[in-house]
Amino acid sequence: MAQTKAQKTKRLALSGVMLAMSVVLSFIKVFEWPFGGSITACSMLPVAVLGYTYGVKWGLLCGTVHGILQAITGAAMSSAFAGMNIGSALAIIIIDYLFAFSAVGLSGMLKGKIKNHTAAFAIGTALAIFIRYMAHIVSGYIFYKSYADWFFGEVMVNGFTASLLQKCSPNLLGLIYSVIYNGAYMLPELILTSVAAVLVISLIKPVRQEMIKTHIKK
Repeated sequence: MAQTKAQKTKRLALSGVMLAMSVVLSFIKVFEWPFGGSITACSMLPVAVLGYTYGVKWGLLCGTVHGILQAITGAAMSSAFAGMNIGSALAIIIIDYLFAFSAVGLSGMLKGKIKNHTAAFAIGTALAIFIRYMAHIVSGYIFYKSYADWFFGEVMVNGFTASLLQKCSPNLLGLIYSVIYNGAYMLPELILTSVAAVLVISLIKPVRQEMIKTHIKK
């Protein structure tokens, strides 16, 4: 059964509000690493809510829009594109913003597959954010692995990193760098957002009621 015009209007309006909320939350830093990367105030949660409420397809669309907004508001203020040619900059936008942020919309992937909605939403959100983390690892390895020597030689200086510099090939060192650098902010945010997902769907009854409805889109 297709959605009515009123239902479509409600979905569009709610999505606009939630996407705006995601942008606002992305500016609230819970913690910021001195070498780059920051943990936000669960800025991915509103998109995850949309993905669970309206399904994977709509979630991916909302996640993509979120990525575009982040590219406009975030990339313009960062040094991510410093020294990059146009082709590399476009590739970074596609992987780091469009693909990575759209993945958050996969939060509804377990809806209907796990009977407990709280578990389905929390696990689906965690998996979706982990997919985003994987996208950042790929991008970091391709475009920023040259920073590995600086990171392990000047920022993370200890016996372990000294051993990495001596024993690892440049490619392996670049991969380890990308895993650690991106994990430093993505993994804490994954945990925080997953916990927040449990609280939202468990404690806020109007939100829960809307999220667990079956929305069929055509």
